[in-house]
Amino acid sequence: MGTTLNQTGFLYSFGSITISIILFVTIIIFNELSYRIGRIVQSRNDEEVKNLTGSVQASILGLLALLLGFTFSMSMQRFDNRTVALIDEANSFGTALLRAELLPEEKRGEVLKLLNEYLKLRVAIGKIDLTKVEKRQSYNDKIISLQKKLWDVTVEITQIDSRPVTTGAFMQALNDLIDKQGKRNAVLSSHVPEPIMFLLFFVFIASISIMGYSSGLSGKRILAPLILVTLLITLIVFIIIDLDRPKRGLIKVDQSPLTELVH
Repeated sequence: MGTTLNQTGFLYSFGSITISIILFVTIIIFNELSYRIGRIVQSRNDEEVKNLTGSVQASILGLLALLLGFTFSMSMQRFDNRTVALIDEANSFGTALLRAELLPEEKRGEVLKLLNEYLKLRVAIGKIDLTKVEKRQSYNDKIISLQKKLWDVTVEITQIDSRPVTTGAFMQALNDLIDKQGKRNAVLSSHVPEPIMFLLFFVFIASISIMGYSSGLSGKRILAPLILVTLLITLIVFIIIDLDRPKRGLIKVDQSPLTELVH
């Protein structure tokens, strides 16, 4: 039978837009503080210290670029996995519906009715936010109950028609359908580990802070380019978070392969 996992973590309780705005504001504040610290200690440092600060700044920016690429790749892979899992489940539904036509006439209508109910429940639960645990659990209880009914009816049909090309083929399709649902539930709960996200935020703040400190040491400030860089990196972080959030963010897996089957 299909299983349900609800492991959303701390960050998942906040919207991706909210996290991005908080991150942007935090970075601007830290940059301003770092700039002022740099101005305070400017007279106490010689040119060599300023050059070393520039080297540290370049190293941290390089680390930030590496982390951004690595984290974006992880979130994109999880988005692709969810898309593939949904397509696989839709294909399994299509196969089960077609093979149900081979079943004995006295049971065919009952099986098709149960399959259609099952499909509508899967479409409905696909629209529910993962943070609504109780509502999702209610739907999953109904889905598990329908799975049991389908399996029980299929076992009864084997007593009427035990041929592998009819009942056997449908039984195999039903088993595959249940497995695909379990796989899809598993990938829905797969996110970029939160320690990696927090590390990304920390390096992002540190890199912009060291830029502010370096500007303070030199006594020259490039505010417009700094805000532009901060905004662009924040947008990349927003995309990473949004890709990692099934049914929650702005970027969502297209549900049309399942909804088309309903019609």
